[in-house]
Amino acid sequence: MIRTLYNKLLDWKTSPHRKPLILEGARQVGKTWLLKEFGKNEYSEVAYINCHNNPDVANLFADFNMDRVLRSIAAITGVTVRPETTLVILDEIQEAKNGLASLKYFNEQCPDIHIAVAGSLLGLAYRRGESFPVGKVDFMQLYPMTFGEFLSALGKTQLLDIIATHDWDTQEALQSTLIDLLRQYYFVGGMPEALLTYINTNDINAVRDVQRAILMAYDRDFAKHAADDVQRVRLVWNSIPSQLARENKKFVFGAVKKGARAAYFDKALQWLKDAALTYRVERCKKPEMPLSFYVEPDSFKIYLLDVGLLGAMAEIPAKQILVNDSIFTDYKGAFTENFVLQQLLATRHSNIYYFSKDNSTQEVDFLFQTDDDIIAVEVKAEVNVKSKSLSTFINVDNAGRGIKAVRFSMLPYKDQGWMKNYPLWSTTFPH
Repeated sequence: MIRTLYNKLLDWKTSPHRKPLILEGARQVGKTWLLKEFGKNEYSEVAYINCHNNPDVANLFADFNMDRVLRSIAAITGVTVRPETTLVILDEIQEAKNGLASLKYFNEQCPDIHIAVAGSLLGLAYRRGESFPVGKVDFMQLYPMTFGEFLSALGKTQLLDIIATHDWDTQEALQSTLIDLLRQYYFVGGMPEALLTYINTNDINAVRDVQRAILMAYDRDFAKHAADDVQRVRLVWNSIPSQLARENKKFVFGAVKKGARAAYFDKALQWLKDAALTYRVERCKKPEMPLSFYVEPDSFKIYLLDVGLLGAMAEIPAKQILVNDSIFTDYKGAFTENFVLQQLLATRHSNIYYFSKDNSTQEVDFLFQTDDDIIAVEVKAEVNVKSKSLSTFINVDNAGRGIKAVRFSMLPYKDQGWMKNYPLWSTTFPH
């Protein structure tokens, strides 16, 4: 499989300002595979250590004598750690005492040693008060596989080229094929194990079994790591499909537990976000740069990390996704919004918000900024795209501000002057 983040890893390897790398991401999105594949292809040797339940690393960072640390890594892995030509990979680094803190000393004392670390619950480790090497590390985030990576894994390279080069006429001619592939992605999603099962077996029941197993693994993480908040985490987690199926997808605490207030679930929401299992999209009340200045953090929507897992979690029958039009017409567009957000985050790596107007039903699904522009995004799950919200937002309330309007829908590409419509599958590439 090809992951687009691989190219960023190449940039990291050759950067004169390279620091120890922290690769973040949820459990089972492919972090370990990617680092190992990168090491195998780009280095002479790979010194790999999994720190989870590994007694060999109990005292690895008992002090920060880096000569001793490097000798110990060589002894554990059987690989001599050489500058520039060896990639050191420390997996589940949050399980090693002082593991994160050691990255400061790798950076200061061994800058010619290439080291990358990963962990499924790194976001939680940051909040446990562990010493963190501020300013001494590089970060990358790995998301579930995008629709583009999905097409690549299926061998649809010609289709990928057609989408990437914005060949809109050919895309329109191939619309039925692309919609069918989009259905397949909605069902399979971007978790690598689910995709590999789909490719190797073409068995949709086996795919759903993999997705259920992943969801069960997450639930075990709740029980093991969420401590006293485990029941609240489960309540929030299990409420996500029903929250997204509402017309107004703003997170409602009372829908999780009757009479509940924000404070009751704050830690649970943060836990899920830190574990990279959910995406939190906060309300921006004023579409001006920088958008972060105008965020209202108490109003937000919660989305699942992967659209395929969303289908499994909601127990949506396969035929409603792969055969019927229910996936596009039902559930208030929940699957399509989750899909679009997933692609935007993975391909643009920018903070994404939503906009809603006070005392009005007017809402813009997503809002983000580039170096030069604010982009307002409307998501439509089908060809019926009638909606006044985006037009009023651009042409009336914010006329003359130069905000760019984008709609993702089942319609072919069309430039309407004030707004551009893109077909849903094209979210896999920036525009």
